[in-house]
Amino acid sequence: MRTIMPMFTPMRRLHRPAQWFATALLSATSLAHAQGPAAYPTRPIRFVVPFAPSGSSDTITRLIGPRLAEQLGQQVVLDNRSGGNGAIGTQIIAQALPDGHTIGLCYIATLATNPAISGDVGYDPIRDFSPISQLTASANVLAVHPSVGVSTLKEFIALAKGKPGHINYSSGGIGTIGHLSAELLQHAAGIKLNHIVYKGSGQAVIDLLGGHVGTMFSGMAAVQGHARAGKLRLLAVTGKERMGVAPDVPTIAESGYPKFEAYGWFGVIAPARVPKPIITRLNGETIKAVNAPAVRERLTAIGFDVVTSSPEVFARYIESEFAQWRDLARQMGLKAK
Repeated sequence: MRTIMPMFTPMRRLHRPAQWFATALLSATSLAHAQGPAAYPTRPIRFVVPFAPSGSSDTITRLIGPRLAEQLGQQVVLDNRSGGNGAIGTQIIAQALPDGHTIGLCYIATLATNPAISGDVGYDPIRDFSPISQLTASANVLAVHPSVGVSTLKEFIALAKGKPGHINYSSGGIGTIGHLSAELLQHAAGIKLNHIVYKGSGQAVIDLLGGHVGTMFSGMAAVQGHARAGKLRLLAVTGKERMGVAPDVPTIAESGYPKFEAYGWFGVIAPARVPKPIITRLNGETIKAVNAPAVRERLTAIGFDVVTSSPEVFARYIESEFAQWRDLARQMGLKAK
């Protein structure tokens, strides 16, 4: 079994004539078509992760990476390329040769919410990728520092209404599901919070723990242990139903806002124009990897639902998510600052 080895070398800018690149692209695509999935892969696979090596993205890729390596018979190299709320790494995926030897992790922020709000992120979330499969879906949780002095969502809303703009909330960046969940709550409850933007959710959680901000919408995995230790309080989750890992935490919907719903999700993509037989192979191997009992058990334990799909279904889901958040951003007047 080959093991994954994280690769952290900086990306080099390569200046090549357009004709050379077009010829290389055509040759790689033609070769992939000629060889078919039986000969694929012929060399190590680069798995681009558009976030720093920490948090949920790191957990997911380090769980499925070794499985993919074993199943495909090739080394899978994790390449973390953070920056721009995931945009930099996602650009790298979009620009890679479409031969199946570069794949990448995608997130709701990289293919839906951030493009919906920011507009030009350096790639087209619909046209520039070959969707492979969704991996997970998860609700967020509204966590508060004990110094805020509330124990329920009702108390939190009352406090926010009494002191508009007084409560600071953190997020891992403009267009993240944490940011948009907070915007949705403000819109639904008629409150005003003060947004403190961080370059990643890790530092946002650290400052929440330190009391530098009062609250944030976070993935359950990042805050549940701190809540058990009494360092944070969990007020409500953003999904339709309560989470199995925290059954005592109510949903926002059942707490007085029945239409409230927001989920984060991860998936696997490749550059556009990867031959269909290779995408079909990657889809099957990805689904097999994420559904391995040990992987599924670990993901479920930290608040993820394992959700897989065909490439076609995942493509339609990405389109619908982008359209939904784009329309909401326009309705609420949300723009990247």
